[in-house]
Amino acid sequence: MDDNACRRYFMEPEQTFHRRYEALRAFFLGGQSVEEAAARFGYRVAALKSMISRFRAGCGQGQSPPFFFRTDVDAPQAGDVVKTSMGPISPTRPTTAN
Repeated sequence: MDDNACRRYFMEPEQTFHRRYEALRAFFLGGQSVEEAAARFGYRVAALKSMISRFRAGCGQGQSPPFFFRTDVDAPQAGDVVKTSMGPISPTRPTTAN
């Protein structure tokens, strides 16, 4: 069986959250330097360093990493109140040109 497409899924992730996961995994578990992991997954070194810093801070506070989506099991059920961090949305006003 030809698993090349399956291997490419892990080696060359295209989705943002998957790529972020693989870059962090390469750094923390794969032993790659920041520079190597950044080049491999298409990040600037400064961007990957920032992700690593945020990841460490989140893990230190016991927070879930930012690249996981909730599953259907975790999804709110009908009638549940869902809190968001967004405030009220103000209607936009048309601008007039002088």
